[in-house]
Amino acid sequence: METFTDRAIAIIKGIPEGRVMTYGQIASLAGSPRGARQIVRILHSMSKKYSLPWHRVINSKGEIGIKDEEAFHAQKSFLQSEGVEVYEHCLINLEKYRFNPGD
Repeated sequence: METFTDRAIAIIKGIPEGRVMTYGQIASLAGSPRGARQIVRILHSMSKKYSLPWHRVINSKGEIGIKDEEAFHAQKSFLQSEGVEVYEHCLINLEKYRFNPGD
């Protein structure tokens, strides 16, 4: 039986270059609509092991939510290198860049 974590990892791995998803969006698709914090935990603890494109996951406001300055700049740089425009220091236009699997 596939776990929430397994489903979340598969969803994260499926985010294409130049697109983003939110923590809550991933949690919902993985079967736990209130599991956004679990997505944060998965990204923090499993990104290297599973080669997850962690930089393509942002908060529900369309912001880069990482507080660590070095990681924030790394995420912003990775997104920009994929063609994602970052406005006002940390905002991403979700209407333009949000990935919706199955669309």
